[in-house]
Amino acid sequence: MKPPNQASRMSGAKGVVTCLKNEGIEKVFCVPGESYLPVLDELYGEPSIQLISARHEGGASFMAEGYAKASGKPGVVMATRGVGAANLSIGVHTAYQDSTPMVVFLGQVDSHFLGREGFQEVDLVQFFQPISKWAVEITHAGRIPELVQRAFRIAQTGRPGPVIVSLPEDVLRFKENMTFAAPVSKPRPSPSLEEIEIVNSYLQQAKKPVIIAGGGIKHADAEDKLLAFAEANSLPVLSAFRRQDVFPNDHPLYVGHLGLGTNPGVLDTVRQADVLLALGTRLSEVTTQDYSVISPEQTLIHIDITPSVLGKSFAPDLGIVADMKSALQLMNAATKIASPIWKPWVQERRSCYEAASCLAPDDSETITNNQVITCLQEMLPGDAIITNDAGNFAGWLHSFYQFKQKKTYVGPTSGAMGYGMPAALGAKLASPDKTVVSLSGDGGFMMTMQEIETAVRYQIPVICIVFNNQMYGTIRMHQEIHFPHRVSGTDLGTVYFSKIAKSVEADGFFVNSLEDFKYVLSKAVNNDRPTVIEVPMDQNQISAKRTIEDLRKK
Repeated sequence: MKPPNQASRMSGAKGVVTCLKNEGIEKVFCVPGESYLPVLDELYGEPSIQLISARHEGGASFMAEGYAKASGKPGVVMATRGVGAANLSIGVHTAYQDSTPMVVFLGQVDSHFLGREGFQEVDLVQFFQPISKWAVEITHAGRIPELVQRAFRIAQTGRPGPVIVSLPEDVLRFKENMTFAAPVSKPRPSPSLEEIEIVNSYLQQAKKPVIIAGGGIKHADAEDKLLAFAEANSLPVLSAFRRQDVFPNDHPLYVGHLGLGTNPGVLDTVRQADVLLALGTRLSEVTTQDYSVISPEQTLIHIDITPSVLGKSFAPDLGIVADMKSALQLMNAATKIASPIWKPWVQERRSCYEAASCLAPDDSETITNNQVITCLQEMLPGDAIITNDAGNFAGWLHSFYQFKQKKTYVGPTSGAMGYGMPAALGAKLASPDKTVVSLSGDGGFMMTMQEIETAVRYQIPVICIVFNNQMYGTIRMHQEIHFPHRVSGTDLGTVYFSKIAKSVEADGFFVNSLEDFKYVLSKAVNNDRPTVIEVPMDQNQISAKRTIEDLRKK
């Protein structure tokens, strides 16, 4: 609904909050700071917006990023000047690499003090330019509606991403006449009919085509359209790195996830393909295995909403700029391969994926990662949302957990540690009726575990599983590969996460058997309280496929 056109006289702070309200923002994450107190005061009087005050700016920015992924709305986070801005920059970088819409409001020194190295002053525009879509400092209160609304437009259109808005302290107090435009309407460009015909032509000649589906499908809410297109043409689907919920993993046409430590047989599916349809993916380093699995001999059709993505990693034979829902709508209407000759090949590749993702029975008396993943698969509701931190423990999730419904996974393609639990808080606020479970290692969890208190304070009932092997496991794995027996900097001390959880009035459990884990997980799913489940892990089992002993023997 378009706001009234007549100008109203108000403070810069009220102008910012009016923009938030007009854009339909319901949650704002922050660590409070004196440099933007007028905005906090305006939020106090705005019942339609809930303010979530975190314990650390990094946690707040991860909450906003996770909220944006789960809700499809832009995440909004606020912090103060240089120190708060530096702390939240990890969430900005994650939003940038993950193509997540985010608007970041940063308090700044008084505009009269800019350039004098005032208290906590940093040139915020220059600081954030390399990891944001746009960064702007507002020096005139009257321009707040124009520039804040532009920030929301840039964050959500094209390839989504983070936008930084620097707010000098005095600008928030000044009163000016302000006029507000209509909320952002996201354009959805479509392919031309000629481009669709070329896609059809390539598919008609194909013998082994495959789809690589990425985050652009999720941003466009086009998962159902992708499913219909794949089914109509018997096309196999691979998910890009940490986009597994883009296509039901139990579907006969799903043939695997292109991530870290991907099974060689799944990678062979890409290598054997003669036509690749890259849909809404930037074909990142991880997805393409260090840019190695796509060759010039293959035909590459690349569709993405942002022109700069096309050809960034691989030169496409056909590059199409389009919104993925619009593109798939046209492709569904125009493309129907009558008798696909690749059906036997698809069955072969599906069998390869099934063999790679099958968990062997595990009757170990002490709890194992295999048992945890099996329990999650069996005991969680089908629409439960999983978030994860960075770490080798995620290899079990990516290799063996089946995402069967859309919008059930929130993970950092940036590989940020400390992400899983605060992102789960954001996801739970976006989807309060869903069970939300975060998976973390002890290294990553320790980086943001203070946000458990935030979960308690705002009554956000997430389930946090911490795999505790008392080391930085991923780095230890690489250390043992390159410098076996020479352990340097990767050992960690003893931390009782379950006890710390209890100390902030969350539920905390330490489990070391399968039966205990089943009991505690069942209780956590039903008790509607923030819960930490600490699971001790065998240090030797360094990854889903290898032990430290294996690495040292090599």
